[in-house]
Amino acid sequence: MSCADDVEAFIALGANLGDGPASLRAAVQAIDALPLTRVSARSSLYLTAPQQATGPDYWNAVVQVRTAQSPDALLDALLDIEARMGRLRPAGEINAPRILDLDLLLYGSLQRHGERLTLPHPRMTERAFVLAPLAEIWPEGRIAGSSVAELAQRCVAEGQRIQRLELL
Repeated sequence: MSCADDVEAFIALGANLGDGPASLRAAVQAIDALPLTRVSARSSLYLTAPQQATGPDYWNAVVQVRTAQSPDALLDALLDIEARMGRLRPAGEINAPRILDLDLLLYGSLQRHGERLTLPHPRMTERAFVLAPLAEIWPEGRIAGSSVAELAQRCVAEGQRIQRLELL
């Protein structure tokens, strides 16, 4: 797939229930199979401590996609992948442990604030588990005037535990 209106987007993947690496690899395959969307880069797997959450450590990664889907259609597709893979959303639990979590981080240069979707993702600059894998596949990336790599280093310096493992 390649057409003039393709947009570069980045998606964060996370899981801390079940076989996290297998869940993330299956999610990447499902994302790559979406209409008008192709995975163009994938980070390594990272093992991270939960941030503002409970439960076991998380497996995390980030993928870059080229897509001609709208941001809302892409979000719907990601939520559908989560549901098909068994993601539960217990009422009243915002950061409950999960079998799969897919977050749309960036969609081209689009800036948007909505109840359902805010771009860039509103908390990504506070999370090493997003920033470190994002910096790996987007080394020239900048968010809010800062390099992604510098933001990741700041989070680690503040005590967020993250360990880079094998390729996704």
